[in-house]
Order: sequence, then C-alpha cells, then structure tokens
Amino acid sequence: MLKLSKLTDYAAVVMAQIARHPEHPHAAPELADAVMLPHPTVSKTLKMLVRAGLLTSLRGSQGGYRLARPASQITASDIIAAIEGPVAMTECSHADGDCELVGNCGVADNWQRVSLAVRTLLDGVTLAHLAQSAPIKLPVQLPIQSVTLAASAEG
Repeated sequence: MLKLSKLTDYAAVVMAQIARHPEHPHAAPELADAVMLPHPTVSKTLKMLVRAGLLTSLRGSQGGYRLARPASQITASDIIAAIEGPVAMTECSHADGDCELVGNCGVADNWQRVSLAVRTLLDGVTLAHLAQSAPIKLPVQLPIQSVTLAASAEG
C-alpha cells in the first residue's frame, strides 16, 4: 500500500484551514483548535511548511502564519514534498535517486513513468481544491505513454 504519513495529512489539513481564511495570519494554537490536532504536532508541521516556502511566519502580537503564495499556486505535490521529500515511487524515480541495481534493472524506465504520472496528477490538485468541501473532479486520462511489453507482443 502506498500511504502518506499522518504528518503529511495533517500538513494538508492545516494548509487547507489557512487557505479557507487567507485574509489574516493564523496563530499555531488557533490552528490546532480549529483542526482539532495537538498543538505540538501543528507547530512542527508549520515549521516544516515555512522551511519549504509554502507559509510565511509573522512575529508579534498580530503575527501568525500565512500562505506564501495563493492557494491556487500551491499543489498537493508541494505539500507532500515539504513533509516527505520528493514524490517518487522508487529510488531511481527522482533526480537524487541512487540505486545499486541500475545497471541490470529492467523496470526503472517504467517506474519513472509511473512516478511522473503520480507527480503530474498531484501537481494538478491545488491547495484551493483541497480547501473546498466539494469532491475534486480529476482528469480521467493520465499523461502517461502506453508501454508495450515484449511478452505481450509474443502472446
């Protein structure tokens, strides 16, 4: 099963809460109460999102957290990468990949296609979408080239 960590899920929840009310800065305790998560967890998540450049932090009595750019310009992929690192199915599926089997692996190119399709799909889902209560309507056709396997040609 492919599964995001709870912290990544919480990051999306916190970001969506901020996106629903972008007109003012949000204090960490206020956010924790609004999304019903523990304050330390929300604080940790906020720091990671600031470090990734998705949020800005304003100090002082009128301070808090704001989106670093409009919700329509922040993607699900951005949020995942901020917490988990690059979206990739295997080690060889992203630029920093390092795999000992690269010389004799017959599936790396196809895993890279799968990773590209997943990243493309996640790039198409914005924080503005995530902040809506209505279900997201995704494109049916994924941007992946069809793969012809030698075995299927023989069959």
